[in-house]
Amino acid sequence: MNYFPNALDTLIDKFAALPGIGRKSAQRLAFHVLSLPEEEAMAFSDAIADAKRTIRCCSVCQNLTDQEICSICSSPKRDQSVICVVAEPRDVLSFERGREYDGVYHVLHGVLSPMRHIGPDDIRIQELVKRVAAGGVNEVIMATNPDTEGEATAMYLSRLLKPFEVKVSRLAYGIPVGSNLEFADEATLLRALNGRVEM
Repeated sequence: MNYFPNALDTLIDKFAALPGIGRKSAQRLAFHVLSLPEEEAMAFSDAIADAKRTIRCCSVCQNLTDQEICSICSSPKRDQSVICVVAEPRDVLSFERGREYDGVYHVLHGVLSPMRHIGPDDIRIQELVKRVAAGGVNEVIMATNPDTEGEATAMYLSRLLKPFEVKVSRLAYGIPVGSNLEFADEATLLRALNGRVEM
C-alpha cells in the first residue's frame, strides 16, 4: 500500500540514494523540504541545478571549480613542482584547512577497486601521468587513504611514475596526536615506527 503521493515517494527515493542517508533520514529531509516556503524550496532546487550546470573539473588538477583552471592551480604562491595526489575533492579541503601545504593537487575521483570494477581507466590517472610527463614536477605525494584500495592505488601510481624519475612519497601514518599508545593496533604502531623522523 502506498502511504505517500508518488511525487513524495520519488523525493524520498532521491534523498535515500545519497551516500550516508537511510530511508528514515530521507523521509525527514523530504518532509523538511515540503515544509519550506515555496521561494526557499525553489532556491534549494535552483542551487542544485546551478551547481550541476557550472561546476566542472579543473583542466589541470581535476579538482572541482567553476573556472577552466581552479584557484589553487592558478595561484603564483603555490609550488607547482610538488603534486599531492588525493582520491576525492573533499580530501583537498582537509589539506587546505591545515594551511601548511603550499604545493598543488591532483584529484583521482576514486581509487582502484577490482571488487567494484573500478580500474585505471575509470579514474583520473592518465591526466596525472601527462602532468608529470610534461616536466617541472619534483615530487608526487600519495595521499590516498591507508586502506587496501588506497594502498593499491598508491602502489600502482608509484610504479607508473617511476620512469619519469620524480620523487614519489607516501603520507606517514601512525599514532594520532593526543591518543594513548595502549589503544593503538599493531598495524598503526608499525606504521608509526617505520615513519619515524629524526628530532
